[in-house]
Amino acid sequence: MITMFFTPSTNKWYLTLSAIVFTVVAIAHLAIIVWQLPASVGGYTIPYEINAIVVVALGYLATRGFMAAGRL
Repeated sequence: MITMFFTPSTNKWYLTLSAIVFTVVAIAHLAIIVWQLPASVGGYTIPYEINAIVVVALGYLATRGFMAAGRL
């Protein structure tokens, strides 16, 4: 017999925890924009517009995660 490892209780914790992680990373990217900190990867400077897109995308994922956790 195959047992289910993911119950609604563990799914709720997973969704809440992932939404919190998305929120923290979105706030970090927002801080980069607000304080105008340079962000570079491999010598290439990442424009603030890319960080703004990342903030919106992570905010959306965090919102959906919290909404999904609330439905369980």
